[in-house]
Amino acid sequence: MTEQKSTQAAGMAFMGMIFFLFGFVTTFNITLADKFKAVFELSNFETQLVNFSFFLTYFILSFAAGGIIKRIGYKGGVILGLLLVAAGSFLFSPAAKALSFPFFLIAIFIMASGVVFLQVAANPYVTALGPSETASARLNLTQALNSIATYIAPIIASAFVFKAAAEALTPSEAAKSVPAPFTIIAVIVIVIAVAIYFLKLPVITTQGIERKSVWKYSHVLLGALGIFCYVGAEVGSAAMLQRYFQEAVNIAQSDAAKMIALYWGGAMIGRFYASFMLSNVTASKKYMYAGIIILFALFVGWFVRREITDGLIFAGIAVVNYLAFQLGRGKTNISLAVFGIIASILLLIVMSASGNIILWVGLSVGFFNSIMFPNIFTLGVDGLDKGELSMASGLINSLIVGGAIVPLLMGLVADAAGVRFAFILPIICYLYIVFFALVGSKHK
Repeated sequence: MTEQKSTQAAGMAFMGMIFFLFGFVTTFNITLADKFKAVFELSNFETQLVNFSFFLTYFILSFAAGGIIKRIGYKGGVILGLLLVAAGSFLFSPAAKALSFPFFLIAIFIMASGVVFLQVAANPYVTALGPSETASARLNLTQALNSIATYIAPIIASAFVFKAAAEALTPSEAAKSVPAPFTIIAVIVIVIAVAIYFLKLPVITTQGIERKSVWKYSHVLLGALGIFCYVGAEVGSAAMLQRYFQEAVNIAQSDAAKMIALYWGGAMIGRFYASFMLSNVTASKKYMYAGIIILFALFVGWFVRREITDGLIFAGIAVVNYLAFQLGRGKTNISLAVFGIIASILLLIVMSASGNIILWVGLSVGFFNSIMFPNIFTLGVDGLDKGELSMASGLINSLIVGGAIVPLLMGLVADAAGVRFAFILPIICYLYIVFFALVGSKHK
């Protein structure tokens, strides 16, 4: 029994690293899009090919990854995912030497392919590393680590890529600042892959229940489209806000990259709230937990620029986010609708306002992205049996491709009418999510 617990603890430690890893890699690439724009003198549309290359893999590989993992096992799927991340990371160095944007896109695509395998394989592994009654707690823990990574990644990108590139004299020198973090990532993931290979982990049977069609369920299809809209709006808003801060607030590229960490930090805070606000925790404990999280938000806001004013503003937004949870009354669909409405209003303000208000209103959108993926997923698969759930999960994962399509369309709008007007697209996406929460999620 002691040996089994030790194995489970070691397994959770490595799974936690994996969730942290693919959260870091995803956000790091989104943040780097603006650097590629400067180095290669790209249009807004061309810049968003970075996100397109990354998120296109979900559409191409989600179903295929499930089939491959069924043959090689979940442990093999995790190791394959890690090796693909390492391979893509190592390719950043020759891409920088060649000063080739298409080469960088190929490296990003290969890296993202590994992330897809990790997404498909790691979640079932976490559920198997212990009793079924505590599986939800383990998944929430790994998701929290994922959110911490999305907060840290832009800060590291700002410190080790954007500042170094800003001091470079030529595009070639600027490009050489990009590969170093990815080389470190490659070495780390290879070490993790080797360790997992030798680690005794629970064997999850790959002989699953036969998949059943879900095309007859409108709430599944509309939910999949909701995931498309959510990921597209989240990724597109992050990419364009980073660009718009430089244009409208007149801050340096490295500072814009650093501040976008608070966009992802807001999502992290919101997910910590959701872990107890959408549960059966007693009211007194909810108040205590909320107070702790608001204090944590104060630290998160301060940490980016080491300014107490930033911390106070960020903590203030966290209080508003907490109040928004109260409006949701603990109901999945109502909470989702409330957050979709608020996110839409915030982006309308970004489009119409001026000065520093753009910075903080734009960053606060992250808070209201926090619950969207789990809530849309939960509503989309509600009422399905195990065979239908497998098919629905594959469909929903494939439509994460919204992170490829929506930012690309936003780039087109930005080139044609200006960055400000590109936010019309995520507003439309958020309004669709409101429709799904209130109408489309009902079973028909």
